[in-house]
Amino acid sequence: MKVKYIGPDLVSIVKNKAYEVISIEKGWYRIMTEIDETYLLPPKVFEVLETEKEHHN
Repeated sequence: MKVKYIGPDLVSIVKNKAYEVISIEKGWYRIMTEIDETYLLPPKVFEVLETEKEHHN
């Protein structure tokens, strides 16, 4: 799933940038940040750009 970060400014995540969701854990999205670490963040700080079902190969 692809999401766009729309939350507050953070050092490790760029506002309005698209990120791939690695997994969803207890409703939160795990993403790879700009500092090559994975973080769990609440879905309310993201806008969904593409769900898995929308992938076209």
